[in-house]
Amino acid sequence: MTNFEDLGLNEAVLRGVTTQGFTTPTPIQSALIPAAMEGRDCVGLSQTGSGKTAAFVLPLLHKIAEEEQSAGPRHCRALIVAPTRELAMQILDNTRALSKFSKANSALLIGGTSYTTQIRAMDRGADLVVATPGRLIDHIESGYLALHRTHAIVLDEADQMMDMGFMPSIQKIMEYMPQSRQTILLSATMPKPIRKLANDFLRKPFETEVSPQSKPVERIQQHAFSIKARDRRRSLLALVKQNAVERGIIFTRTKRTADDVEMLLRKAGIQTFALHGDKTKGERNRALTSFKKGQIPVLVATDIAARGIDVDDVSHVINYEMPNVPEAYVHRVGRTARAGKEGIAYSLVAPAEQKLLNDVQRLTGIKLKMEQLNIRDVEMPDKDAVAIEPPEDERRRAGREGGGPRGQNRRGAQGSGERRTENRRARPESKPRQEFKKPARPSKPNRRDDAEARPPKRDPDAPVWNPIRARVDAESDDRERFAREETVRPKKKGSPKKRPKPGNHRKGQPRAASAAEGKNKGQRQNAAPANNPRSDRGSPSKAKRPSEAAA
Repeated sequence: MTNFEDLGLNEAVLRGVTTQGFTTPTPIQSALIPAAMEGRDCVGLSQTGSGKTAAFVLPLLHKIAEEEQSAGPRHCRALIVAPTRELAMQILDNTRALSKFSKANSALLIGGTSYTTQIRAMDRGADLVVATPGRLIDHIESGYLALHRTHAIVLDEADQMMDMGFMPSIQKIMEYMPQSRQTILLSATMPKPIRKLANDFLRKPFETEVSPQSKPVERIQQHAFSIKARDRRRSLLALVKQNAVERGIIFTRTKRTADDVEMLLRKAGIQTFALHGDKTKGERNRALTSFKKGQIPVLVATDIAARGIDVDDVSHVINYEMPNVPEAYVHRVGRTARAGKEGIAYSLVAPAEQKLLNDVQRLTGIKLKMEQLNIRDVEMPDKDAVAIEPPEDERRRAGREGGGPRGQNRRGAQGSGERRTENRRARPESKPRQEFKKPARPSKPNRRDDAEARPPKRDPDAPVWNPIRARVDAESDDRERFAREETVRPKKKGSPKKRPKPGNHRKGQPRAASAAEGKNKGQRQNAAPANNPRSDRGSPSKAKRPSEAAA
């Protein structure tokens, strides 16, 4: 097929393609678009920069334009899932550019942004939703998005999504979708274990592999330099300065290393930004925007930027550290030599990374000759050197110089102080201004006359009132009063405590004496009366009556 008109796309979609300046489809587009338009499951493998985004976006837009029905509130008709926020934002930009005349409504659901805006977009409904797995599941479980009307799902960079711990999330997303769905997987690499996992979502897929799998673009000049681990930082500065890198990306394995390299380059006088997962969405957008506009010549990034990030005119790619996964090397060097241009890829290989380089050579089938790098003339910045400031944001600069949207840019010339002064001077005065005279202050009294009205001076021998001492004395008085109240307790009102009866003695107390013994001893007051029958109750031995005692 020679042009897009032969693919049978909708007229509105075809008009958007023509507006973007595309006339001839790439090999992956010519092979994948007809099969996707038929509704078949597809697996597409192609090199980076070969136009895979348009290969799956155009069939979705064609089907949406042909059906001509809205998705409905909190529903979508097609879904595109990407592993990173940057890739999702890039896909959305391309989608909106291609759907300019087809009136397809699209929405973006990614982390790091406000839920409110995304919820409002879902309340209206969207024909096409571009999302990352985590934020997509949040909207589904919260009830703001339903997928039972979604007819197609696309997994971009499918191998990375199934290898980065996204597999449980992908399985959960598939459970919310109908059984009769269309699934499209695209990537530049597809290892066999990942391909086996992908078979769980596919039904008799159409597979196309335009270029040999895992083979970088032939227009990339690849070089590998043998270095010592202690000379890695010096070697990086040598590559950047000696090769006049105007727009390059430096890849590291970890986020901490990316921050260290950013500080190293700034201390050496090179403008740069670090891009990794710990950065906020605003910082990541600022880094990419500054790099795309040419405000910074070098971008330091982890593998988060190795997938799908499309930046024009990237001249150099530097592997500061060899990747642990050989497929990541293909995606890294694929950031350059895009759209038919040429590029250069440098790799710093320490002795401990030789095995990683062998894995890359085995995967790509390219033998890289080890080269030596001249680092003698490279001067390392001091540890105490001051890092250069990053380029300021355009909005902040405009706000500081022109007062922002409320300053001179919004009011024009009328907002300047000089114009306001001129207008105020030129305004005619209808009435002369009245001079305002301040009332005279009352005269101060004479000190000699007022001496009698003053209070007498304090006696120097009199004690000075001390608030702290007064508080301590008050506390001591309170303690004495409480102690006095504790020692002298008032007697309780009421009857005295009753003594136990003779027969009801308590355990451990002596038994009370009988009435006769009490009379003889003079203790009759505590004994019970002899004729009282209650005195015999509970007693082990009954007291004898006087007649019985006499007998």
